Amino acid sequence: MKIGIMSDSHDHLENIKKSVALFKKHNVDYVLHLGDYVSPNAVLACRGLKLAGIFGNNDGDKFRLVSAFNSIDSEIKGEFHEVEEDGLLIACYHGSEPQLKDALIECGKYNVVIYGHTHQCRNEMVGSTLVINPGTVHGFGLEATIAILNTETSKTDFIHI
Repeated sequence: MKIGIMSDSHDHLENIKKSVALFKKHNVDYVLHLGDYVSPNAVLACRGLKLAGIFGNNDGDKFRLVSAFNSIDSEIKGEFHEVEEDGLLIACYHGSEPQLKDALIECGKYNVVIYGHTHQCRNEMVGSTLVINPGTVHGFGLEATIAILNTETSKTDFIHI
């Protein structure tokens, strides 16, 4: 299975639309968004993807974000999401509390921990846990990135938007 991973889009609609096109081109099964959409328009720009998301620290109007997710037949899971695919237990957290993020990585329960918040790509093994940060869809004047996790091989590919 291929899972698209994106984070920290911060209302950059052009890059969100490019990300959606790239995920479709790479035939991902679904996409995990790790928060910091900022406004419902960022969620609506993901129409056409099977999307599961969590909240970030810059997501103010949660009611409208939930409504936007519902309108595109997708789901926002709260501040934390746990999913199992191909025998991999995956933890999804925005990463705004470093101690919580580190605890998820170090606890040994998860095969994969994915987070955002720092806007910096990360792909490394910490003990037996694969740790992934897709970077930022926004880019903030630097490189905008997304990631794709192949759950059969545990290989992560980063794509520059």
